[in-house]
Amino acid sequence: MFMPESLSDEKAKDDFATNARLMCIAYAATSVVMALEAWVKYAKPGEKFDETEPPSEAFDRQEVVVLMGESNKGPKQKFLPIIRSGNGKFFGFGESDPPSIDQMKGRFAQILPSKVIDDATRDLAKAMLKVKGVKRTVPGATPRLSRRRR
Repeated sequence: MFMPESLSDEKAKDDFATNARLMCIAYAATSVVMALEAWVKYAKPGEKFDETEPPSEAFDRQEVVVLMGESNKGPKQKFLPIIRSGNGKFFGFGESDPPSIDQMKGRFAQILPSKVIDDATRDLAKAMLKVKGVKRTVPGATPRLSRRRR
């Protein structure tokens, strides 16, 4: 699992996307799934999608958790609409029924390399991650909280 420390600004988001691509190259990933909270907007039936308006600023935007998967068989997405209670707190997820999506764009799309990467390129990606201070999480190495006995 690879998680960002922060996605507070455009640079942090770009850095995370770049590092995720480097991780996929360095460790010869054959599939990847990103889980993100996002604003989305959809083109209305029969209308052309307006690419000039950012989804976060659109009047008809929708808040979702998006699962974006990629493998050698292609991309797949699942959008889970976020439902909030009257006070704005998370309540649950709505039904996922977006229109068919033929293309995903943005900094978090196309994370997986489109071709098999050679060993030299993988080694270079590992060196770049090391210089950037990015570390791979090893399963089971996550500290666990101990329960205090009463």
